[in-house]
Amino acid sequence: MNDVIKVPAASAEDALSYFSRQLTFETDCWDVHEALASGTPGFVLLDVRGKKAYDKMHIPEALHLPHREISKERLSPYPKKTLFVVYCAGPHCNGATKAAIKLSALGRPVKIMIGGIKGWEDERFDLASL
Repeated sequence: MNDVIKVPAASAEDALSYFSRQLTFETDCWDVHEALASGTPGFVLLDVRGKKAYDKMHIPEALHLPHREISKERLSPYPKKTLFVVYCAGPHCNGATKAAIKLSALGRPVKIMIGGIKGWEDERFDLASL
């Protein structure tokens, strides 16, 4: 018996619950791109990497707020119900997770854009630099 089938798959009901819930925590580059292109995305996109990385390359519509600098004061210009979508370098980086923890601890709705800047590049979407 191989490792794929050694542990049985979840029931269809459990799988539906799990995968549906997963989308409440994350989104992907394609969906973010499409939402931004609509002109009314309904969220604020935050690049949570350091200044050097942001200056070198970032999503054009993204605001720069490093995860280490997220605070109640920095978020005060935004209504409490503002959804934040955060990204970092990519799958090898946990900066977006750190940002999501800080935002949610401050009572703010948040999703992670899976893939980060690497995923954005892989989709061949436009990037900006300073």
